[in-house]
Amino acid sequence: MRPITRPPGPSPFAAGNEHMTPPEIYAVRDGGGPNSSNWRVRVVPNKHPALRVEGDLDKRAAGLYDQMNGIGAHEVIIESPDPEFRWHHLPHGHRVEALEAYRRRMHDLQHDSRFKFAMLFRNHGVASGATVDHGHAQLIALPVVPPETERMLDGARQYYEMHDRNVFDDILHQELDDGRRLVHDAGAFVLLAPYASRVPFELWIVPRFHATRYEAANRDQLEGLADILALALDRLDRGLGDPAYNLVIQSAPYGLDDVPWYRWHIQIMPNLTRVAGFELGTGFFINSTAPEEAADFLRSLPA
Repeated sequence: MRPITRPPGPSPFAAGNEHMTPPEIYAVRDGGGPNSSNWRVRVVPNKHPALRVEGDLDKRAAGLYDQMNGIGAHEVIIESPDPEFRWHHLPHGHRVEALEAYRRRMHDLQHDSRFKFAMLFRNHGVASGATVDHGHAQLIALPVVPPETERMLDGARQYYEMHDRNVFDDILHQELDDGRRLVHDAGAFVLLAPYASRVPFELWIVPRFHATRYEAANRDQLEGLADILALALDRLDRGLGDPAYNLVIQSAPYGLDDVPWYRWHIQIMPNLTRVAGFELGTGFFINSTAPEEAADFLRSLPA
């Protein structure tokens, strides 16, 4: 297991320490008032946010450049009050509650007209950028659509315009027929190692059903996702010794509710190697483990 540093003292995310965080935005509990300790999932504003809700964008010129205020939302989703929990070890129903908390908060933030996009991500381990060892996800709502997301959307749109088919359907057909990069077929969801994996053991979870945004997921879909996501994280944990990883839900921007050419999906990127000068300078990634090898190894692990 990779060492994880933590600030001295008790975890601010643990049950009984609710006074150490800002007041909660959302919680799943069986009884008791807001900010009481008998919760299972809890959402609070980030105490040190990358962007702040208060204020105006104030878009303006700065000579040759454009400038605006750092307006947005930054929330922390604490999926368990237990400081030692692992996501894939949570009971099935608890995992569904965590996924529903992601969905509700992403959906709610769309009502702020200043926000154009929301990114739900999970950093696990020091190498992933995590600064607190108590597991949690983060949600950042942005006033712009990130360039990397625009690039992905443009590629999916161009593919559809050229072929009159959704690229994610074609990826699934290819990977299910080929089988070498398939890790698990769960019916409604497919777990695979993408063809041009950026990092060793990169995994994608792709829905078989069409949905542009994660926020539209229903209860049955979240039930299935809870199982395949747990399977993915469990295989990485047992196969690679609890690696640090970054998990991202790639949902469409706000306002792009139902287009035929894009589909939300989840990307999981273990941090087994370091991005260095070549990757940063070229945008090319050196991957020492072929996706076919990664998928074969993860498939071979006992259930």
